[in-house]
Amino acid sequence: MNEKTIVGVHWSFWAIGAVGLMFNLMGCLNYVSQMSAENVASMPEVYRAIVESRPAWATGAFALAVFGGSLACILLLLRKSVAVYVFVVALAGAFVAQIPFLTMAGFPMAAWIGWFSQVAVGAFFIWYAILTRSKGWIS
Repeated sequence: MNEKTIVGVHWSFWAIGAVGLMFNLMGCLNYVSQMSAENVASMPEVYRAIVESRPAWATGAFALAVFGGSLACILLLLRKSVAVYVFVVALAGAFVAQIPFLTMAGFPMAAWIGWFSQVAVGAFFIWYAILTRSKGWIS
């Protein structure tokens, strides 16, 4: 990176990276709260049943999605192009984490909305990281 590239980073780069990091950190907080037996016990019965019946592989994929997304946003803000690949891994985790909800009886609309929103956000960040790499904002 040269001086011109550093100065040429648009303000939106920092805003998008920061908002993405906050979004993923909220996911990390959600994950951590679901790993606490005390927190799960205090949830309404419907939510508790969902958390307790989720397979271990889906819980691991959930962790990969949120912690991977947070790491990818940090790498993006540090202007490292490896963020692109970490975003891809995080999106794969989000896909896998949603499988138990997409296979629920009746395929509820909430499962579709959750799946679509995660895919849309993940795809956006992959696209944005590739765009910033092509502009020379990350290397």
